[in-house]
Amino acid sequence: MKRQVYLSMKSLEEAKEIFLTRFDPGLRAGIEVIKTEESSGRVTAEPVFARRSAPSYHSSAMDGIAVRADQTYGTTERLPMTLELGRDAVWVNTGQPLPEPFDAVIMVEKVHQVDEGRVEIRSPAYPWQHVRKVGEDIVATQLLFPQNHQLRPYDVGALISGGVFSVKTWKKPRVAIIPTGSELVRHGEITEDEVLKKGQIIEYNSLVLAGLVRECNAIPLIYDIVPDTEEEIRAALTRAVESEADVVIINAGSSAGSKDYTVHMVSEMGEVLVHGVAMMPGKPTILGTVKGKPVVGNPGYAVSATLSFDQFVRPLLYNLQGCPSSKPQTVKVQPTRDIPSKVGIEEFLRVNIGKVGGRYVATPLARAAGSITTLTRAEGILRIPALSEGITQTQETEAELLVGEEELLNTVVIIGSHDIIIDILGDEVRRTRRNIRISSGNVGSLGGLLALRKGRCHIAGSHLLDTVTGEYNISYIKRYVKGLSVTVFHLTLREQGLIVAKGNPKGIKGIEDLAGTDVAFVNRQAGSGTRVLFDHQLDQSGVNADAVKGYDHEEFTHMAVAVDVLSGAADAGMGIYAAAKALDLDFVPIAREQYDLIIPSHMLDQPNIQVVLNTIKSGHFRERIISLGGYDPSRSGELFMEVEGN
Repeated sequence: MKRQVYLSMKSLEEAKEIFLTRFDPGLRAGIEVIKTEESSGRVTAEPVFARRSAPSYHSSAMDGIAVRADQTYGTTERLPMTLELGRDAVWVNTGQPLPEPFDAVIMVEKVHQVDEGRVEIRSPAYPWQHVRKVGEDIVATQLLFPQNHQLRPYDVGALISGGVFSVKTWKKPRVAIIPTGSELVRHGEITEDEVLKKGQIIEYNSLVLAGLVRECNAIPLIYDIVPDTEEEIRAALTRAVESEADVVIINAGSSAGSKDYTVHMVSEMGEVLVHGVAMMPGKPTILGTVKGKPVVGNPGYAVSATLSFDQFVRPLLYNLQGCPSSKPQTVKVQPTRDIPSKVGIEEFLRVNIGKVGGRYVATPLARAAGSITTLTRAEGILRIPALSEGITQTQETEAELLVGEEELLNTVVIIGSHDIIIDILGDEVRRTRRNIRISSGNVGSLGGLLALRKGRCHIAGSHLLDTVTGEYNISYIKRYVKGLSVTVFHLTLREQGLIVAKGNPKGIKGIEDLAGTDVAFVNRQAGSGTRVLFDHQLDQSGVNADAVKGYDHEEFTHMAVAVDVLSGAADAGMGIYAAAKALDLDFVPIAREQYDLIIPSHMLDQPNIQVVLNTIKSGHFRERIISLGGYDPSRSGELFMEVEGN
């Protein structure tokens, strides 16, 4: 199969216009009659009229006595009137029918009991006082709801009250989700501890897409995994469009590779409207029609698939049900660093968001289209326009929220050096105070200090060694956080060293063994505390950086370094013991270092900051850290030093 090149990639707005207008905005998935009690959330397919009045009889709106209003005229405090029960008045309760010939109710609080058979009133009543008349709420034949109205829980009450016990609604669209790929395996076909064969991938996109379909009040139909063959993809697509589905999503196989058959199948069986959208992630999206039904070829990467769904499938599903797409909530944010972007492609960048001072700040997450955790960790999405080269950290821009705005107000932003225990800290805070969230950005220790100085975070995590004094962090704070008074708290002492493969096949015993071409090394990024420590160790050992193969191969987290070693991409990498232990790798200890949390002094009284400090002092937190290995949290939460801004 020849590769399919993107010959006419469309802008996002152009692609949406072509696709969504191809299907009549009045197109619906069909009509069905459902029980009114099951109709909340559904959309009416025709106007709904009341079949009976409510209330259907004159009833008392108060506890009291029913009277004839004209008999009470002239009553005053000075000229009270005595009424005979049973003849001039009768006792009634709220909701009871109003007996004839009475036409008004006097509240019990205004009635004075004279004796068993008589009552006294001291003010007159007027006709229909405290009476719910027939049809006060609903009059038979009145319009209750127009067509294309999405019914809410209280609408259901109105329908029942008006005698409407069944209602015609638009059918929920049925969406066929066809996962394709010979490398895919169902999670139900393997055990949790089973080791995957090389080249196998657990399929989960269909489950994510099914959840998104249900969010749109539609019905997902998940197909079995279809191998990468033309015949089987054709058979699945034929089955979907001929009988079962209103919309078809073919997941994966939408790109331009020799095994990507989706575009050929759609072209052969129907019409390809768009192949290639100028959005990232999501560029390979296919939009087409087969037998008059919309067919979307979703990219295989998880983030690409979900973003493609949101842009094309979600509005289509709302149209098929007669209700408008809901617009996402947005806030104005400033990035914590400059974000370059490719001109000509609209980028959807996942970000962490928190409120620092009086503004929202956004920390970019990894751009990887296959990383589902960039969505699970994100609070929002920045849309960088196609004609933009990016966003600077001084610009204010709009972010679409993935969480409620109230969550952002309870988000503590920690930026700086990566450490596994920051994730543990976030979990511990949630365990004790469910409404507080930790948002972390891994930009290295120096990056954290710079973010602190610019007001982009609440806390910076740092372990920068002063190679002259042997002291951690203080000299860097004085140099890079000028003008801001900060307070430094101990978080932990930790073991740094060389992470090596299980069994240490290269026999690495120290820094000296990295010199030469036999050992492939993976480094941490410039500006990180680990990089500073490693460079210091090289100097101490007399090893030139040029002699280390892979010195310029950089990763941003300790776990990424460990994964490189585990996968064989590197023989060794500088990192913490806990990362090696987590992946069952060997470890060559090099140094014990101090990891601190630096907080602007004016923020110390903030309740959320106090919760964080109290958490790191707790015994439960320290026990969890010790269990990871390579940590000494005995001084966690202790005040280390206050540094005045100059």
